[in-house]
Amino acid sequence: MHEGLRHSPADPSPPGNQQSLTIAAETLAPSLPLTKASSLWQRAGSQMPTLRRLLAERSFAFGFTMVIVITLFCFIGPLFYRTDQIHTNLAAINLPPGGSHPLGTDDLGFDVLGRLMAGGQSALEVALGVAVVATSVGFVWGATAGFLGGIADSIMMRVVDVLVAIPALFIIVYLATIIRPNVWTLIAVIGFISWLAPARLIRGETLSIRTHAFVDAARTMGARSPGILRRHIVRNTVGVIVVNATFQVADAILLLALLSFLGFGLPPPAVTWGGMLSSGITFLYDGYWWQIYPAGAIIVITVVGFNMMGDGLRSLTDARLRQR
Repeated sequence: MHEGLRHSPADPSPPGNQQSLTIAAETLAPSLPLTKASSLWQRAGSQMPTLRRLLAERSFAFGFTMVIVITLFCFIGPLFYRTDQIHTNLAAINLPPGGSHPLGTDDLGFDVLGRLMAGGQSALEVALGVAVVATSVGFVWGATAGFLGGIADSIMMRVVDVLVAIPALFIIVYLATIIRPNVWTLIAVIGFISWLAPARLIRGETLSIRTHAFVDAARTMGARSPGILRRHIVRNTVGVIVVNATFQVADAILLLALLSFLGFGLPPPAVTWGGMLSSGITFLYDGYWWQIYPAGAIIVITVVGFNMMGDGLRSLTDARLRQR
């Protein structure tokens, strides 16, 4: 009597299956075993390592320590070592290290140690701003291109190729000449060319992730593209984004130093490490080594610190490196 109510095995939608499919689509990515269909998040164990794992990674721990020391030196140091970086002191020009000036003075009588602190503040502020802008724009552009694919992907990546083909230094110098330099404009100028590398990187990751089973399951259950990007693409690329951001900071510090060395950095009375190199190199052959070596050394230390942080994060978030 109830034969008509029974469903044959071939029926694609038996009672209760709709709810089961919904639950499966919601939980597929985090619950799959380590197979080819599993998410990158699971294969890596976690895209965001715990603090204990981070500190256990020597490369990250050493780089993180260097960055913390430089940050404290630049932002906390001036509270204990106060210097005047506004008014020149012609009675104390080119003094060698010693006494009240541990690293000597420059050709205008400014204390070199104090200028290193002031220059570090602007360098870190600009570099961190560039990292946020470049990573954000690069992620949106690369993830959108990789997820859409087809003609949209081709057009968007050709735009990236065209911008990459233009020498970065030429673009930066040109923009710096037509825009009055300050912290915000330098972030915009350097960020304008720094987002290209993250865009390519995120696009490649997105092309790989979109082929996984959990993305297909989400599409089958009617998930829209913005939701898939937010819940699956972002989740599985967060490790790549964070690692790339640390390298972006290091690159931005070097670019800012180069711009300042060429005379396109922050105008006086602002202090930059590149500006210190530019003015100090004039006196290098006069024996005033303290006007160039400290600035060069702190640039190298800061860049190496951020690069080591990035290497450590990459080792912890990349499943292939962890399996070696």
